[in-house]
Amino acid sequence: PVLVESLVVFAIVLSVHGVVWDRFSWCALALALQAFYVQFKWDRLLQGGGAVFQFRGAANSGLLPASMVIPLLGIVMKERCRAAGIVYFERFGVVVASAGMLLALFLSVLAVGITKPVPTNTCILTGMAGSVIIYTMKHSLAVSEVIEVLEVLLIFVYLSMILLYLLPRCFTPGEALLVLGGVSFVLNQLIKRSLNVVEGKGDPIDFFLLVAVVGVVLLGLFFTVLFVFMDSGTWISSMFFHMMTAVLGLGVIMPWLYRLIQRNPLLWLLQFLFQTQTRLYLLVYWTLLAASACGVVFYQNAKRSSESKKHQASTITRKYFHFIVVATYVPGLIYDRQLLYVAAVLCLAVFIFLEYVRYFRIKPFGQTLRHLLSLFLDERDSGPLILTHIYLLLGMSLPVWLFPRSCAPKGTLSGAGALVPYSGVLAVGVGDTIASVFGSTIGEIKWPGTKKTFEGTMTAIFAQIIAVALILIFDSSVNLNSSYAWILASVSLVSLLEAYTTQIDNLLLPLYLQIMFMA
Repeated sequence: PVLVESLVVFAIVLSVHGVVWDRFSWCALALALQAFYVQFKWDRLLQGGGAVFQFRGAANSGLLPASMVIPLLGIVMKERCRAAGIVYFERFGVVVASAGMLLALFLSVLAVGITKPVPTNTCILTGMAGSVIIYTMKHSLAVSEVIEVLEVLLIFVYLSMILLYLLPRCFTPGEALLVLGGVSFVLNQLIKRSLNVVEGKGDPIDFFLLVAVVGVVLLGLFFTVLFVFMDSGTWISSMFFHMMTAVLGLGVIMPWLYRLIQRNPLLWLLQFLFQTQTRLYLLVYWTLLAASACGVVFYQNAKRSSESKKHQASTITRKYFHFIVVATYVPGLIYDRQLLYVAAVLCLAVFIFLEYVRYFRIKPFGQTLRHLLSLFLDERDSGPLILTHIYLLLGMSLPVWLFPRSCAPKGTLSGAGALVPYSGVLAVGVGDTIASVFGSTIGEIKWPGTKKTFEGTMTAIFAQIIAVALILIFDSSVNLNSSYAWILASVSLVSLLEAYTTQIDNLLLPLYLQIMFMA
């Protein structure tokens, strides 16, 4: 399975660079080759318990698929913005690609360094890949951009040391690279923009995302340290939790956001949410869908209570939430993407806050949340945190958040790029859901070495093609310009990756589909 997963990733890398070949393509190929070798060292460390931190079990390291995501995103963003003539974001794409390569290289060096005996051939290969990457960076980046890349690397190193220690068995090395690398980028961008505030420059919804992500991460770090010294399950601790959340929110996060957008954040948010009648209809519709999702949770728990044997939610039951999320995101993508952008940020902040309440057993809802959500756990929730629902939200939202609006004339890209915001809907909402449902019900022919079935993968590809046709009918802004063969190849490769990867598919698949569409 690891070899097939690697072959699919190599196919995606070669497909992308067949379209956007430049000097960074050599770096990406060198990085992919050394990550392929190093991931076997990580797998051996994980199996033998020799890794520095406790990583998630029942999965391989995922170093190769994770290592290529950030560099490829930067490369395709650079090419799109170069074609649009937006120099600032073209240079930002170069920084993203360079920083992504350095982060992946750091994880590789870490694995090689703690492997005993030292793997000589892998060391030579990693050194050669590092030399190619550093040489290319030297001739591609300005001094200020080199400093920015090193800042991201420094933040990543410190975040890894802190969060991987505090959250054992929550991530594989590859998932840690994606999640902590993303948080490192966000934190670095927020610090950079806070120090260089220019009135009237920058979109408030971008600042809203940056502040929300950094705010909830800092909130979690603060309470993790605090509850080392006190019991989090008491009423006094719970009252202190709510009080300090209000203090940090109103005393730190709100002023920080005010400095960035130069207006009252709460008034801006209210004005933004109720600006048009369409937004009001969407908010009411989303509220009804959220209520139906809560109804599914309560119904399944009532069903568990009425049965004497231990009841666990089936695969099909868990996929109800995928259908609800698709029903949430599609109208937002068609009618108001900015509202969807902000609503997804708010939803992410609420999800993470509720996870803090559950994890720290904060009264009055902490224990109730533990009981309700335990029904929907699977083998990927082996650590202290329950992250699958947050990954689902991220997988659907990241293509919306990472869509290069400034480099898209009239708000959309040409060709397959017009489907970029729909990457999460197609890969996770449609493809992964249909593959799981049909694979578990009618699937008989299993892919070698996995539990996934051939029938599930084929129906997933077919369902995504039908979904693309429906998007063409209902979204007039989408114009594919006869790029149907590329769309079919992209959907097929990502569906095959879903069949073989042991990483969190809700997070990985939408990013790879977005990369293919943007290329």
